[in-house]
Amino acid sequence: MKSFWDKLPKPARNALHNNAGGTFFCLAPMADVTDAAFRRVICKYGKPDVFWTEFVSADGLASKGREALKNSLIFQKKEKPIVAQLFSSNGDKMRQASKYVASLGVDGIDINMGCPDRAVEKQGAGAAMMKDKEKAGMIIQAVKDGIKDSKKHVSISVKTRIGYNKNQIEDWIPFLLSQNIDALTVHARTRKEMSLVPANWDYIKRVVEIRNEMKSKTKIIGNGDVADIEQGIKLARETGCDGIMIGRGIFGNPWLFSGLASAKKGKKKKEVSIEEKLKVMVEHTKLFEKILGKQRNFAVMKKHFKAYVSGFPKSKELRVELMETKNAKEVEKIVKKFLNIKKEK
Repeated sequence: MKSFWDKLPKPARNALHNNAGGTFFCLAPMADVTDAAFRRVICKYGKPDVFWTEFVSADGLASKGREALKNSLIFQKKEKPIVAQLFSSNGDKMRQASKYVASLGVDGIDINMGCPDRAVEKQGAGAAMMKDKEKAGMIIQAVKDGIKDSKKHVSISVKTRIGYNKNQIEDWIPFLLSQNIDALTVHARTRKEMSLVPANWDYIKRVVEIRNEMKSKTKIIGNGDVADIEQGIKLARETGCDGIMIGRGIFGNPWLFSGLASAKKGKKKKEVSIEEKLKVMVEHTKLFEKILGKQRNFAVMKKHFKAYVSGFPKSKELRVELMETKNAKEVEKIVKKFLNIKKEK
């Protein structure tokens, strides 16, 4: 049975003749950012080809802490295809968590092997996996076993980096591709580099070459410093990767993927007005409060306010006011006042 990956746009394998229309785009998993509320807003205003959930602890899902983590895995049917990302270094718990997550109806399970968060690495998970291939292989097999236990047809993928302290792609990438995974997302930096240096997409091109040399069918997704669709299309052409994953570019811009079809035809999407941007910010805030308000601190929304409210007259003053808010009602009141003053002028 084919996975959802086979139904996505397919680029030509030859990087020099890559067809922009055949590149698929994914939304990166970002903690406290790509939650259920924001994904619904994105789905409404500009859906990517594939959604990712925030990353979730498999250890937590396999314990009494499951209830507290379930809200990270809430999704609507219109968000499909959606991939749930898990992290752990415990095979038994990863198997249990994968069985549970597969039963929720997700289309894929992705294993985080690139997160540089110290708390995650301390567990031997995330980027720490790049230092222990034996454990990484065990975790991949545990996910496969969990999916088998669920009796569901769910894809398996991995998200990683080009290496830990240095470039390891000649060794690390062939190992991952030999694990018979459906997709592999590669962030074009080492763990040591974090986001301190620009992503080097020459490494993504080499990853694609390795995949082709191995005659692997694994989809290669490039990730790192992609700001918009146009840049993603250019990078896909240059590297030959199958898909592009965008992360930080989505901040304050749920319309990011709205121009997918137009961009692939070389057309520009229309600009979003300040009024529309602020109204959607209020909509986003209300959704956050409705869906996640009982589980998460309202302060999570404030990082979004910083992104929505920038680059226009009096945005700094508006941002300062929004930082003092405690609920969606206060946010709506401040935005209405700002827009009324703007109209009067």
